[in-house]
Amino acid sequence: MSRLPALCAIALLALAPGSAPAQQGAGTYDLVIANGRVIDPESGLDAVRSIGIRGDRILTIAEGPLQGARVIDAAGLVVAPGFIDLHRHGQDAENYRYAVLDGVTTGLELEVGVGDVSAWYREREPGQLINHGAAVGHIPVRMAVLGDPGEFLPSGPAAEQPASAEQLAEIVRRIDRGLREGAVAVGLGTAYTPAASRDEILGVLRVAARHGASAHIHTGGPLRGITGAIEAAAEAGAALHIVHINSTAGSRIAEMLEAVAAARARGQDVTTEAYPYAASATRIESALYDDWESRPDEWFRTFEWPETGERLTRETFAKYREVGGTVIRHSNREENVRIAIASPLTMIASDGGPNRNGKGHPRGAGSFTRVLGRYVREQGALSLAEALGKMTIMPAKRLEARVPEMKDRGRIRAGAFADLVVFDPDRIIDRATYREPVLPPAGMRYVIVNGVPVVEDGRIVDGVAPGRAIRAPIAAGASR
Repeated sequence: MSRLPALCAIALLALAPGSAPAQQGAGTYDLVIANGRVIDPESGLDAVRSIGIRGDRILTIAEGPLQGARVIDAAGLVVAPGFIDLHRHGQDAENYRYAVLDGVTTGLELEVGVGDVSAWYREREPGQLINHGAAVGHIPVRMAVLGDPGEFLPSGPAAEQPASAEQLAEIVRRIDRGLREGAVAVGLGTAYTPAASRDEILGVLRVAARHGASAHIHTGGPLRGITGAIEAAAEAGAALHIVHINSTAGSRIAEMLEAVAAARARGQDVTTEAYPYAASATRIESALYDDWESRPDEWFRTFEWPETGERLTRETFAKYREVGGTVIRHSNREENVRIAIASPLTMIASDGGPNRNGKGHPRGAGSFTRVLGRYVREQGALSLAEALGKMTIMPAKRLEARVPEMKDRGRIRAGAFADLVVFDPDRIIDRATYREPVLPPAGMRYVIVNGVPVVEDGRIVDGVAPGRAIRAPIAAGASR
């Protein structure tokens, strides 16, 4: 055998799932996760294995023992790919800490997105606790172009005024620039920009289609809900991701999931997500509640002010709307949430944060462990492997056409990035509540990001920041 074929044979053996590496000696691996129940939703692997890691990559998944500079004994524990959260507004050090304790190794802001993509990535250099990335967002771009003073969401012209021809051209130009600068996707919140015309939204969707970017939409406004978004994306030729379908659809959840299934059956690229809570949260001053004065008194009692825990009245709603801030609304039913979580169509995404100084919605600290503890173990609404697939391979595949790096995340195989969670399936559960929204979950033992343990024995490791920017290829001449 010639030297080149021999080397190729050795490389193939090392890359084969479940195989032990050839001629490996003591200290070959920087880190070994030994004796865990390894579940890889991509390949269907569900067996006791040991994982050998060198640098930021998985080198092998072996049936027998492996040696390394450090060995974590995962006997009796589940080892799975790290969770990929497509919808996380908390993009700072505080909120990354809440995320990683919930098993999130990659947190992405793909709904509201950001206005200046290059600046957003520069602010997070050289590294963070977890992997991070963002869409270029129609909301912040429209706010900048129309001069809206709102914090995070529109509260003035971007919600209330149609764009002129010149403003529309500038919105489209900035969306295109953000995609050229490596934005992961395009984010839209048509429920928050009701004055944006359908033609404006179609223009943004067409830019997304040109760049091969998925459009992540909080539906409403000019698109007439979920079915309208599906129709508009089909007209524009854009890949569509409908965010938090549990919250948007409410009691029509079965009907809306069927609409997604029907679009997929027609060959349209449509996906969706859900979070495991019956209460939602958003900015109280946003356009979503512009009709508040016409609402009956009982409507206000569905709202909770996180800072105090009080349920609101017409008078206190008016007071806090003047101040501005995040408000929680208890408006959905548990049975609707269960339908959404159990559906094979949905990914799990938290819509988490930004929690500030420990105040906010518990979904930013407990979404993934809540699914594993409540809906898998306690209720049996879906299997462990199904739930893990919704958190790992499904979101990775949603993005990998535009972001090639995602082909090596969300799975356990030789050559993939070593983003892993190790948890106790008998104890895993969320503990965050509406009154204590950042209590860390139970049962999450280890979290590893790019080969570096960032959570050990349920506690964050101080002084590590192995998380990297998740970003599409940057076009020639675009700003970095």
